[in-house]
Amino acid sequence: MRKLVIAVCMALAGVGLAVPASAQISFGFSSGPVHLGINIPVYPRLVPVPGYPVYYAPNVDQNYFFYDGYYWLFYDDNWYQSQWYNGPWTAVPPDYVPAYVLRVPVRYYHRRPAYFHGWALNAAPRWDEHWGHDWSEHHRDWNHYDRKHVPARAPLPSYQRNYAGNRYPNAERQQQEHARNYHYTPQGNYAYQQHQDRLMQRETSPNRVPAGHENPAHPSVSREQAARHQENVERQTGQQWHGNQPDPRRGSGPADSGGG
Repeated sequence: MRKLVIAVCMALAGVGLAVPASAQISFGFSSGPVHLGINIPVYPRLVPVPGYPVYYAPNVDQNYFFYDGYYWLFYDDNWYQSQWYNGPWTAVPPDYVPAYVLRVPVRYYHRRPAYFHGWALNAAPRWDEHWGHDWSEHHRDWNHYDRKHVPARAPLPSYQRNYAGNRYPNAERQQQEHARNYHYTPQGNYAYQQHQDRLMQRETSPNRVPAGHENPAHPSVSREQAARHQENVERQTGQQWHGNQPDPRRGSGPADSGGG
């Protein structure tokens, strides 16, 4: 599939976020959810990855995972996330993919890129090699963590079993059904998704404010500030930033280990 044409550096420029050089060269992302041309017609069976707070889908012929309340998809050399099992999907830049998702061993990737060849099946992909010096400098400890104190897995949104085929909801109804049925609050940091929401609001607002003239009460975040905050989040939770919008209601849904 053709890579998405909107570069992340352009998407982030409107709010003053600095973008690493590697991202400017290599990665392109949409400012909103997209349909990727893949189809998962029914709620998939999700199985825990041993030793990780992540699920994978053994019967889905994609690099497909569930972590911290969201589905994660590695497709066409980009990462995507969604609250629903069949999308639509939001592209997530490498800086914002959760560390525990990146740590999942190679053997759980069903569609491995050519550059995975020769990598150990029981080890994480070598993202530091693939994404280059700039990414690795800002994520030096991405694969170093206490394996004896791994966070608990998030409950699965098993209510989605009831929505397949023609019953699969549109984006607006997805939000309504998710808020009503899934009472888990993701534990990561949500700066990326908050930026995405601001970008979409600015682009669709009838009173659109030109870039550079935003309300000073909402200052932009520098890369240095972002990095410092990320370090604090990782120390407290053992997780890396990712782009999700938290459910405003705290709690947890019933535990579940598989789909229909």
